[in-house]
Amino acid sequence: MDYTLKTHRHLLTGLKNAGYRFIHLGKYLESSARKMVILRHDVDAKPGSAIRMAAIESEYGVYSSYYFRARKGNFERNVIFEIAKDGHEIGYHYEDLATCNGDHKAAIKSFERNLKALRKIAPVSTICMHGSPLARYDNRDLWKHYDYRDFGIIAEPYFDIDFSKVLYLTDTGRRWDGHRFAVRDTVSGEHNHKAGTAPRAPVCRTTFDIIRALEANQLPDQIMLTFHPQRWTNNPLLWTQELILQNVKNVAKLALKKVRRGSR
Repeated sequence: MDYTLKTHRHLLTGLKNAGYRFIHLGKYLESSARKMVILRHDVDAKPGSAIRMAAIESEYGVYSSYYFRARKGNFERNVIFEIAKDGHEIGYHYEDLATCNGDHKAAIKSFERNLKALRKIAPVSTICMHGSPLARYDNRDLWKHYDYRDFGIIAEPYFDIDFSKVLYLTDTGRRWDGHRFAVRDTVSGEHNHKAGTAPRAPVCRTTFDIIRALEANQLPDQIMLTFHPQRWTNNPLLWTQELILQNVKNVAKLALKKVRRGSR
């Protein structure tokens, strides 16, 4: 069954067997590894789910990036401290422009305040935008007026990763090919396997599709995988609840995208 912690273990095993080196975003810009995978986790809700995924990754000797939203219940000191203690990277999953209704001056003050609060728990040198699908504002537009490097930030994946070289896979929509359900969690740049000497990476809908592609050596040398930890559980009730909720969200997102296209 997909989206369980058992399946997550199978994916980690598949990546290790395929010879990928695991790095977090903070190490990406300085890494010289030919074959690497960046594991990114957007902690949108239920921080306890993140600590369970992080513990599994630590068992495998895997270190990845965890991005926390500044919303009530998400900056849980014990959770963040525990994940950081195991060697994982902690980052800020910012949405300040959306929460400040497009006011850039208020948003940058909010960003600085939230970043400072998170840094009281763990070091933070990378950030990643939250899509805020219901908001009118794209949180990345904050950086049209400011520079995140002024705040000691070295990387933001949507700006600092070359996605013509790095294959981007995200579980948005509760499927790895769910780009049509993504309001903002998309990237540009066609990625070809081995610089065009072989067909493009196959479309992977399920985690098992990714594992099979790894076994067949069909994926490129550099990959970013984005997880939303609240979706991954061994608890049958929570698993079913998340499935139903995500199906409802997918319908709503498709309707929202249609409305926005029509208003242009």
